[in-house]
Amino acid sequence: MRIGYSAITWGGVVGTAGGVGSIADLFYATDGDTRVAVREIASSDYTGVEVFDGDLLAYADDPDRLLSVLEASGVELVSVYSGANFIYDDIAADEFAKVERAASLAARFGARRLVFGGGAKRSEGARAGDIGALGRGLDRAAEIAASHGLGASYHPHLGTLVETPDALASLMECCAVQFCPDTAHLAAGGGDPAELISRYAARLGHVHLKDLRRATTTFQPLGEGDLDLDSVLAAIEKAEYDDWLIVELDAYQGDPATAAGISRTFLRARGY
Repeated sequence: MRIGYSAITWGGVVGTAGGVGSIADLFYATDGDTRVAVREIASSDYTGVEVFDGDLLAYADDPDRLLSVLEASGVELVSVYSGANFIYDDIAADEFAKVERAASLAARFGARRLVFGGGAKRSEGARAGDIGALGRGLDRAAEIAASHGLGASYHPHLGTLVETPDALASLMECCAVQFCPDTAHLAAGGGDPAELISRYAARLGHVHLKDLRRATTTFQPLGEGDLDLDSVLAAIEKAEYDDWLIVELDAYQGDPATAAGISRTFLRARGY
């Protein structure tokens, strides 16, 4: 397995300004310099990076500004993260137009995968049929990804339609998209990350590793929270997953490169 890191820690997540006026232009983005993130990720001995779809949009008119940094740093763009708000029929066309553009950008910059996160959650809570709509949307999004030569997987997320093991089970029953476990989100949503990875081993398509401090529900570098990450890694190996592991940390009270180094040391000590 190869080890990558997400650029999200360099600034945290924001939305692109165009999304104020058009759903089709509402992309995730990192509020930081992606090129700085790539260089510092490389300096911490990672060989891959995951970015948001909006991070690529920022370089769409001059791709070499980012591609040259990836090449010089010896870092591969592994995956691109996008949203999965597929429950609103009235804006479905714009949502899939955004997915099409995200997939096109991901392929243009050499990524292998799209990761779709979350799923919109209505202010009044989930309605009957929302999980099914999300599943249908994810299958369509995976088809769009495949048309650009990309794999696609789904990432459960706190604060969205799918944050509990029961919601995840309902979703997995009604769609065929691959599974991207995020160890901290799964645990914070009441699940056992190692057990869920084992349960959906046949659909394991991508992995996000992060630690969790349960008492405060705060995400941590690997080894600095409460999760049994050794059991998680054992479950991944038992599933015969032999591909990228992406370490992710949404925010850090300090130098993001320091957090990246802590997690890399944790994995290196376990032979990764």
